Amino acid sequence: MEQEIRELLNSKKFREAKTLLSENQIVDIAYSIKDFDVDEITKIIRLMNKDMAADLFSELPLSVETEVLSKLTDKEAVFIINEMFADDAADVLDEMPASLVRRILRQCDKDTRSDINKLLNYPEDSAGSVMTVEYAELKGDLTIHEAISILRKEIDEYETVNVCYVVSKDRKLIGHISLKDILLAHTDDLIIDVATRDTVCVRTSTDQEEVGRLFKKYDLTVMPVVDSEDRLVGIITIDDIMDIMEEEATEDIEKMAAISPSDKPYLDIGVFETWKARIPWLLLLMISATFTGGIISSFENSLAILPVLTAYIPMLMDTGGNAGSQASVTIIRGLSLNQVNFKDIGRVIFKELKVSMLIGLTLAITNFLKLIFIDKMLFGNTAITMQVAIVICVTIFMIVVVAKFIGCTLPILTKKLGFDPTVMASPFITTIVDAVGLIVYFQVATHMLGI
Repeated sequence: MEQEIRELLNSKKFREAKTLLSENQIVDIAYSIKDFDVDEITKIIRLMNKDMAADLFSELPLSVETEVLSKLTDKEAVFIINEMFADDAADVLDEMPASLVRRILRQCDKDTRSDINKLLNYPEDSAGSVMTVEYAELKGDLTIHEAISILRKEIDEYETVNVCYVVSKDRKLIGHISLKDILLAHTDDLIIDVATRDTVCVRTSTDQEEVGRLFKKYDLTVMPVVDSEDRLVGIITIDDIMDIMEEEATEDIEKMAAISPSDKPYLDIGVFETWKARIPWLLLLMISATFTGGIISSFENSLAILPVLTAYIPMLMDTGGNAGSQASVTIIRGLSLNQVNFKDIGRVIFKELKVSMLIGLTLAITNFLKLIFIDKMLFGNTAITMQVAIVICVTIFMIVVVAKFIGCTLPILTKKLGFDPTVMASPFITTIVDAVGLIVYFQVATHMLGI
């Protein structure tokens, strides 16, 4: 379909293009035009009827939505904003210039303007900022018959009716009732008598990552959001949570790679912006790595006496860095899934100590056999004596144990202090372990070889 739409646009066969678009699903159209430029997408939206255009607009990536909206006339933009769910509209307008946002909102419906302004005022990454205000709300004293009549009239205004929320006269959350329960109940039953009371909810200030954990814990598809006075103000749906978890996972991966997080797709980030996101961390890590150089310099005399030790420094540093990274990534993942807490630090250390001893012993024995039978006997490296081989292998064992200890404790301690544990991932762990590993190496060599 992508090629067909493009050819019709290029040949200015707009009537045929309009017919083609009307015969296909919105999701399929959105997928087909994902590589089109903004002008082409804007032209497609103008060819479609208004309702389909609004639906297609909602399927576009956020970065594309903002560009398309800026190219539409005020009348076209206002119609689309009015037709979108308030949370989606707020996401788009939050990325737009303030002057354009004010101009569009002035022309929007009063209710739409109020809902969007309310969402824009919540802190970023909070439950309030990602919730939608289009939800099914029923008073507890309604009968099932009355509730069904209300839902029939207002169903197009809700993002979902699978779960309806029961509130008191002052809009405080009482419980919830599923559409299935409504249909199966007797028409004269009161909503309050059929509703489930133990409803899991979050406050508008709750962090979106915590909301995601609650969705998984309670296996939910929708969750109500209440204010400080327990009044129902919105809901969060599973599709929003999927986007949030993808965003949080991407942010964690970028931090673990020592990159400042960005909410833009990779190809939409400019060269200068990418440089700005990466260079501060690399500069910091480069400067911190000077400690490693300082350690090597302080042992120059020892290395001059036995130069063969120098050849195995990269292998020891890489082994330690990788061992530390394995532990840190595992623990950071456990922290993010709430599987590991500060109170578990003793158990974590004890487990990683046993694991590190097994890994260290395996690597030491394997490396000893390699040094003797391959490096010394096969390649004839006479500088490798039995003592040198033992020094290298003892160092490997000790470095792995130390690296695992550092890798498992630093993220936990970092989170306990109120910082993001992902900043203590691979780059920082590797730098710390490199410095500690070199000190261990030279100390072992000094004591065992007498250099």
